[in-house]
Amino acid sequence: MKESIIRANEAYSKEVADLLKELSGCSDLHLNRKPSDQGWSAIQTIHHLILVEENAMAYLRKKLSFDPELKPPGWLAGLKMLLLKTTLALPIKFKAPKSAGSDKIPETDTLESVKSRWMKTRSDWTFFFESMPENLLNKAVYRHPIIGLISWLQTISFLSTHFNRHKRQIKRAIS
Repeated sequence: MKESIIRANEAYSKEVADLLKELSGCSDLHLNRKPSDQGWSAIQTIHHLILVEENAMAYLRKKLSFDPELKPPGWLAGLKMLLLKTTLALPIKFKAPKSAGSDKIPETDTLESVKSRWMKTRSDWTFFFESMPENLLNKAVYRHPIIGLISWLQTISFLSTHFNRHKRQIKRAIS
């Protein structure tokens, strides 16, 4: 179980690294340019993705510090996850949660700065999963704001699905 969590996290980290490598050919000016619909620039979208990961990690650390009684995820969590993934794949605009919304995102930044911050966040997740005790492996710990408690693999799946949704947004912003 732990190996599959670590592998899923590594695969997601590779997706992030591949995007950052692809964006390295763009200037900071280009990455900070807002699209014609006045949505987030590529850099702002990256900030949003980082904030979601940082907020999730902060939530998990705080929750686990209380040594809560945890239960395995039920079949309903899997169904809710499937619905969430399907919804995130649709071209529907959603309002970001306040904790990762426009008020928390700078107007401009550099790719080097966001890359450094995101790689640190990815490193924190890797360390977290590698050092996670066996008794937590089959537990639902992360509370997604919409679908509720989900497993570790579902958490990584959410981060990856969310990433892929915004990756399309990033590509539109730089095209």
